[in-house]
Amino acid sequence: MSGREGGKKKPLKAPKKQNKELDDEDVAFKQKQKEEQKAMEALKAKASGKGPLASGGIKKSGKK
Repeated sequence: MSGREGGKKKPLKAPKKQNKELDDEDVAFKQKQKEEQKAMEALKAKASGKGPLASGGIKKSGKK
């Protein structure tokens, strides 16, 4: 039992993120991601009204 190991260890501090300048490609990429996110949200809302697509799974016979 050494004195250094006991107690709660402090987490390492993460380095601060520097604000980098966005070039045209980054701006276009972020815009494309936002549009895809909106499209996915619309599809989720549309699909949530319906039941499950694959209702197969394990089929049980009527006999016992």
